[in-house]
Amino acid sequence: MGKVFTHMTMSLDGFVADPHDRIGELFEWYEAGEVTVPNPNETVEFRVDAAGARVLRELTENCGAVVAGRRLFDIADGWGDKHPAGAPVVVVTHRAPEGAAERWPTTTFVSGVEAAITRARGIAGDQDVSIASSTIAQQALDLGLVDEVCVSLVPVLFGEGVPYFAKPAAGHLLLDDPIVVQGRRALHLRYPVRR
Repeated sequence: MGKVFTHMTMSLDGFVADPHDRIGELFEWYEAGEVTVPNPNETVEFRVDAAGARVLRELTENCGAVVAGRRLFDIADGWGDKHPAGAPVVVVTHRAPEGAAERWPTTTFVSGVEAAITRARGIAGDQDVSIASSTIAQQALDLGLVDEVCVSLVPVLFGEGVPYFAKPAAGHLLLDDPIVVQGRRALHLRYPVRR
């Protein structure tokens, strides 16, 4: 069975978007190099440095399912039913959008984070599950469903916005020592969750 991990690109002061859900300079690292990392979404291009390419491949090549919140899904317009990770998406929502089955046939809509992780694990089989929304990541951490926290930390300060992490429900959450990869315009950090 694969692992469940979160991954977000985060500003140095802890935000994954500004107060209006715009990413601003956060994603500069996706265009900061000479190495093209292919993905199934023709509207997204990754041209990163060698270190960033290695990180992206590690995050996507064994990804069997992606879990996202409804807000991110709506902002990304469901990635045109082709998430850049190349995996089916499970969306946490209380109500699927109109015409969802026709417009996003590889996307599953469920209510609840635990149900989403269970469904994503079923879809992924032996592959990994990636959580791509900060609120969903926090809830999954609170439920003890996350094996690893990944952060692509970028050199920008937002001052306010959408935080990657909120106050953990059970207090402190201990992580193991990071795996660190220095890239251009991003420092990539992977923290196994301590059990």
